[in-house]
Amino acid sequence: MSSKNLLALALLSFGAIALADDVAMPSANEAPQMAAPVKLPPRGSTMNSVEAAFGAPSQREPAVGEPPITRWDYPAFVVYFEHDKVIHSVVK
Repeated sequence: MSSKNLLALALLSFGAIALADDVAMPSANEAPQMAAPVKLPPRGSTMNSVEAAFGAPSQREPAVGEPPITRWDYPAFVVYFEHDKVIHSVVK
């Protein structure tokens, strides 16, 4: 590559940088506040302990597959069980 081509390439590269847009970010004081975190049943909890701590779910899906996976729906989160133990909790 000739020196003229390298110079042209360098000028084009710098020109592209000079034309970049500025992105305005809100300060920490202006940023929207996130909602309080949702308390979730911890992994390994039993169905009985989840129901005792969070009440009855709004919907219970029957077990599917092997090992059996059951889903309980609560207004703010979903709990997945393998047999009778929590394997995962997800915020809606």
